[in-house]
Amino acid sequence: MQLKSLFTFLTSLAKHNERPWFQERKATYDQLRAQFVEDAEFWARELAQLDPVLAGPDGRTSIFRIYRDVRFSKNKDPYKTHFSVYFTASAGKEVDAPGYYLQLGPNGNTLIAGGLHQPDKSQLAAIRQEIDYNADELKALLAAPDFQRYFDGMGGEKLKKSPANYPIEHPEIELLRHKSFTATHHMTDSDVLSHADFRAHVLEVFRAMVPFCQFLRRAVTP
Repeated sequence: MQLKSLFTFLTSLAKHNERPWFQERKATYDQLRAQFVEDAEFWARELAQLDPVLAGPDGRTSIFRIYRDVRFSKNKDPYKTHFSVYFTASAGKEVDAPGYYLQLGPNGNTLIAGGLHQPDKSQLAAIRQEIDYNADELKALLAAPDFQRYFDGMGGEKLKKSPANYPIEHPEIELLRHKSFTATHHMTDSDVLSHADFRAHVLEVFRAMVPFCQFLRRAVTP
C-alpha cells in the first residue's frame, strides 16, 4: 500500500469533503482502495491461520465504505477520512462477535484494535460470568509481553457503579464494570509512515490480541 499517497489523498479530502472534489479524483480513490483491499485480503488469510475460527463458515471480512451515512448526523460531510476493515466470525450482522479492526487515516486517526465493542445484553452477562470464573486467565493474557508491547490493558466504556449481581467488594470489580471489552493500539502518522513493512506490523499487532479475542469468543459462544 502506498501509505504516503493515501494520507495525502485523505488529508486533502478532509479539507474538501464534497462530492464534486471527490468525483474529480475518483480514479485516485479507486486505485488506493484496490491496494487497501489487497492488504485486507492478506490480513484475512494470515489471521485465519492465527485464529482458525475466522477460516470457518462464519468468518467474514468487512471493508467499510468511504461514504458516510448522514441521515441522522449533524455532520453532513459525505465522506469518511479514513479506510477501515473488520475481521470476525459472526453468522449475522445483528449480533456481533469478537474480532479485529484496522482504521487507517492521517492526523492521528490510525488504530489497530480488537475485542468486542458494546456487546448485547446476553453477551455482556456471559463475558462477566467468564471473568468471574476465570479472571486469572484474563489477567494473565493482558499481562503477556506481546500484549503489553502494543496495548495498555483492556479498554472500553465502564459502568460508574458495580454491575447487577456483582458486589462492589468483588476482587475483580474493575474488570466486571466494563461494558465494552477492547484493546487498542494507536499510531501517529510518523509511526505509520516510518514502518518499512506496515502490513507486517499490523499482522503482529493482530497476533498479540488473538488470545484476548479467543477468551471473549469462548465466553459468548453457546
